[in-house]
Amino acid sequence: MKDPVSAATNTTGLPGLRGHDHTGLTVPDMKQAVDFFQNVLGCEAMMSFGPFADDEGTFMTDLLGVHPKAQVKQITQIRCGFGSNIELFEYVAPDQRDLKQKNSDIGAFHISLYVDDIDAAKAYLDSHNIETRLGPFPVQDGPAAGQSILYFQAPWGLQFEAISYPKGMAYEKDAETVLWSPKDPGK
Repeated sequence: MKDPVSAATNTTGLPGLRGHDHTGLTVPDMKQAVDFFQNVLGCEAMMSFGPFADDEGTFMTDLLGVHPKAQVKQITQIRCGFGSNIELFEYVAPDQRDLKQKNSDIGAFHISLYVDDIDAAKAYLDSHNIETRLGPFPVQDGPAAGQSILYFQAPWGLQFEAISYPKGMAYEKDAETVLWSPKDPGK
């Protein structure tokens, strides 16, 4: 099996690529989002900054591809366990839309969080009145066999997935390189 660090420093593709640092998400209310990430999910808010805007020019369009009069009210970096970071943005923009995405929409996304005990995660989410989907659903066939999944939503509609594969997944048996895992890569 390849060393995950050397596998991440390929000589092809984006020069110097080391890994996934963060995913940025726009939220409707930073206080509500940080409260959900910290007090429901157990993540930690690491850093916040802002506001920033450009009342005179096109800096916001040039830097971020948003309306020139868009304002970033606040940015907060969140850390959940030892995975990559989540960057929350609260924007105000003249052309801002409220996307109520479904997982099947092109460009849609969800955040998957590894949990040790998916049944305990389901009971916890239920006790906090968090909307969940069918599950936990155990995957029993194919390369993902060994995982169980449970989709749920933040109060403002952001899609999440709880996932667990304490004994690994079927594909790992013959894999040269494995996906991110909660297991210590040195073991």
